[in-house]
Amino acid sequence: MRAEQIPDRNIGMEMVRVTEAAALAAARWMGRGDKNGADKAAVDAMRLMLDTVAMDGVIVIGEGEKDEAPMLYNGERVGNGKGPQMDVAVDPLEGTRLTAMGRPGAVSVIACAPRGTLYSPKDIFYMEKIAVGPEAKGRIDLSAPVKWNLEQVAKAKGMPVEELTVIILDRDRNTEIADQVRAAGARIKFITDGDAPAAISTGIAGSGVDVMLGIGGSPEGVIAAAALKCLEGDFQGRLWARDEEDRKKAAELGLDLDRVLTIDDLVKSDDVFFAATGVTGGELLAGVEFTPRGAVSESLVMRARSGTIRRIRAEHHWRKLQGMANGR
Repeated sequence: MRAEQIPDRNIGMEMVRVTEAAALAAARWMGRGDKNGADKAAVDAMRLMLDTVAMDGVIVIGEGEKDEAPMLYNGERVGNGKGPQMDVAVDPLEGTRLTAMGRPGAVSVIACAPRGTLYSPKDIFYMEKIAVGPEAKGRIDLSAPVKWNLEQVAKAKGMPVEELTVIILDRDRNTEIADQVRAAGARIKFITDGDAPAAISTGIAGSGVDVMLGIGGSPEGVIAAAALKCLEGDFQGRLWARDEEDRKKAAELGLDLDRVLTIDDLVKSDDVFFAATGVTGGELLAGVEFTPRGAVSESLVMRARSGTIRRIRAEHHWRKLQGMANGR
C-alpha cells in the first residue's frame, strides 16, 4: 500500500458523527414495532453523513447487494472521494428487532481500514465465532473443543472455569455449543440479538463477559474483529453453511468452509478505525435519550494503531443541527 493511502488522522472521529446520525434516526422508532422503518431511518441517516467524510471509501460489509439494498450496498462508493482509500464495514442498526421492541442492546456501528484489508464473506451470511479480551489473546483455537478454549481463557485470566461468563446468541443452532459450555462448568448469558456488541464486550473491562461463542452473522463477525483489534482482544471465525445451497455457493465463490479465520485474516491492517453509538441502552453503550432541546448519545470510538479508546457523550440540539443541514 502506498504511504499516501495510509490515514494520517483519526478517521474514527469523523465516523462517530456517522453512527450518531444513524442512532438518533433509529431511536425515534424505538418501541414502535416496525423494525424495517427503524432500519431504513438508520440507513438513510448514515448514508447522508458518510458523504461528508474525507475518504475514498468502498462498502465491503453493508446492507447486501445492490439489487437488494438501494443504499450502503456492497461495492458502493462512499465518502467525498478525497483522502485515503478505505474499506468500510457498516451496520446502521445492529438490533433492528431490539429497537422495534424497545429492548436494550441496539447500536449503530461502522469500521474502516485501508483498501483491501477487510475480509468479505460475500454471500455466506453465517459464521461460527469465538471472541475474547486482551488477557486471552493468542490463547484461543476455534478448531479445538469448547472445554479446551474455556480452560485456556480461565488460565489466562487467573480464574477457574466456573467463574467465566460466556455470552451466546439464543438460537437452536447454538444448542450444542451451549451444552458444551455447561458441561465445562462455565456460566452462560443468552442474548436474543446483537452478537457484534456481545463479542466487543469481551474486550471491555468490567463488562462481566469473558468469552463470546456461537454461530451468528458473518458481517457482524468482521465488524467485531475490527473492534477487538482496536481493543487488543482476539477473534476467530469459520464460515458456516446453513444448507447444501450455501455449500455450493461457497464453492463457487472460492470460500473454504473449513478454514479458521484469525483476527488478522479478517482485518489485515493495524490501522483500523471503529465507531459505535448506542440506540437503546445496553451493557456496551447507553441509548439515545431525548430531551426538550434535542437528544443525548453515547459513543465508543477506537483506533487500533494508537490504541486510543474514547467514550463520547454528546448533546445534540435540534435547532442548531437543522440550521447546519440548511446551510446556515
